[in-house]
Amino acid sequence: MIKVSDIASKRVALLMEDEGFNSATDYVRVGVTSGGCSGLSYQLNFDRSIEESDKVFEDNGVKIAVDKKSFLYLVGTTLEYSGGLNGKGFYFNNPNASRTCGCGESFSL
Repeated sequence: MIKVSDIASKRVALLMEDEGFNSATDYVRVGVTSGGCSGLSYQLNFDRSIEESDKVFEDNGVKIAVDKKSFLYLVGTTLEYSGGLNGKGFYFNNPNASRTCGCGESFSL
């Protein structure tokens, strides 16, 4: 399962609305791709549909869709949000990552 913190949930709802999505019916698509300074990079997008092979979760009012391959890297991860002057924006608290880069956008196992 992938979790969503309280503050990330509120920020997701605002951004989805700004981009023409509906947080009650649409999805946050989370994925992992090769790349980044640590080997694997996170992806975060909004989507109106899911694929048959997607894993789908709902936490804190946010519907999350993850492809099966990415899910293996993201089990137990929490989507977080940090604002303010030194905030990171959205970031992933991934217990499976053995190393992350300085910006927090890539990781390795």
